[in-house]
Amino acid sequence: MDYTIKIGGEAGQGIQTIGETLVTVFADSGFHIFSHQDYESRVRGGHNFYQIRLANKPISASRSKIDILVALDRESIHSHEHELTSHGTILYDSSMCKFIREGNNFLDIPFEDLALEHGKDKITVSTVAIGAVLGILGMELDLYNKVISDTFQERGALVIEENKNAALAGYKYVKQHKKEFPFVMTVKEEKKLLQIGGIESIAAGALASGCKFYSAYPMTPSTGIMNHLAAKAVESGVVVEQAEDEIAAINMALGASYAGVRAMTGTSGGGFALMTEGLSLAGMTETPIVIAMGQRPGPATGLPTRTEQGDLEFLVSAGHGEFPRVIYAPGTPCQAYYLTSKAFDIAEKYQIPVFILFDTYLADSLWTFEPGELKHHQYHDYRLRGDVFKNQQDYKRYLFTDSGISPLAVPGDASQVVVVDSDEHDEEGHLVEDGATRVNMVEKRLFKKLSQIKSEVASPEYYGAPEAQVLLIGWGSTYGVMKEAVDQLAPSMSIAMLHFCEIYPLPDSVRFDYLSILRESALPICIELNATGQFSRLVRAETGFMFEAFIHRYDGRPFTIEELIGEIHGHLGNV
Repeated sequence: MDYTIKIGGEAGQGIQTIGETLVTVFADSGFHIFSHQDYESRVRGGHNFYQIRLANKPISASRSKIDILVALDRESIHSHEHELTSHGTILYDSSMCKFIREGNNFLDIPFEDLALEHGKDKITVSTVAIGAVLGILGMELDLYNKVISDTFQERGALVIEENKNAALAGYKYVKQHKKEFPFVMTVKEEKKLLQIGGIESIAAGALASGCKFYSAYPMTPSTGIMNHLAAKAVESGVVVEQAEDEIAAINMALGASYAGVRAMTGTSGGGFALMTEGLSLAGMTETPIVIAMGQRPGPATGLPTRTEQGDLEFLVSAGHGEFPRVIYAPGTPCQAYYLTSKAFDIAEKYQIPVFILFDTYLADSLWTFEPGELKHHQYHDYRLRGDVFKNQQDYKRYLFTDSGISPLAVPGDASQVVVVDSDEHDEEGHLVEDGATRVNMVEKRLFKKLSQIKSEVASPEYYGAPEAQVLLIGWGSTYGVMKEAVDQLAPSMSIAMLHFCEIYPLPDSVRFDYLSILRESALPICIELNATGQFSRLVRAETGFMFEAFIHRYDGRPFTIEELIGEIHGHLGNV
């Protein structure tokens, strides 16, 4: 069983409500889910869609073909009718769409009339549509009725009853007006799966790691982190501050970190451009900070609600001067959770900025996992506090050490003074101008730390045939679609993937010799959602290995499985 449902319409028609509710019902039924969204940068209007793939096995990417299209406007039919499978069905309301289409693939459902009659309000159109989808799939309404009760419990019994009636009306209508459906959905036992999205995972990883301060200016696709943290502010004790701009946001986070708490900020490319001076301040003062950077197509405002992997080189070289930084690029919500936790640990351990680099596609996608799959990275407090700080008789904030890591104390926890300065400074933190101290400080905060940081970078994940002839290489959000492409092509060819989620510094090849794997593969293909191959250039600059085959996409949309497989086939003549 492997079906795809697409809900299309204008912004404001409840597309996301329908999609997320169906995901909840399917996940509560024990089905595996992958969903993604496509929406325009306007509050109302424009063509948007929410796509859900559900299966009885783990999945990690979207397909090109759809089995059910819920069309809330005429544009959805015109744009997506060609995507239907041979047995696909379009559910639409001819009154809402203002035209009539007939045929075996079309079912005209009076969404609005049923909503007004049974739900007593036009707003229950979404509820009617969900009931209709569940009816076509042959599922019962029990789990959906529970979701309705949970969702509207604060609205009262009447609202719950009206929504249940609206769902039943849509369910009965499809049963009465179309006799046969090709879909088979058997819920053998109620085995709930955990559903989680990329942006939610970053927020959850921050909370699990002891983040106590988050400051940001809203900017897609990073805003969801702030929203999730704000929703948990009271119970978790985290302070969430919406700053007046990105310059203030990073400086607030640096101030909170200096004061002794784990701090984070988030933005997108245009906002991060304003943060670069603050980034260098973190580098000079050796103040730990985690920065979530959500990629969308640029330059400037670009396509503000679409996806791209165009900011890797920006982060590698951002800020003036030379100082270490670490970049993680998760490919799944589980990786996002774990890497956010690791980011806080590495930032505080080495007193450096650490980035979580993600994109809109990962941020907005929803996945299902078995409960317990999200593992928390071990928490360790590296700061000098209380009695530990008091015992530091001759405290020097920038003490020269063999490791390059100086004692990080919390101001006010002892009588000793904690001094930091954005100018070059001596061990105590006071401004200096002599060349000898400058050399020692650069070597302390850059070279001595960097070798240790590199030792903690995890190796890329290899998946597929040993000694594969065709090798797919990617980073970040390409993980899921590459993995499924490998699974589909494995019966007909020797293929594997090499996925990087800890990308700067690049992993060394001592523990896992991925460079030999790259050199020995007949066709290594670097897959990126950008125009210039930024990761392939990074690999060449850092290791000397040069890719000759590339798959680039830069229209603001992610790959579906079929699209990526088609691109791979286009390179097979080079094997």
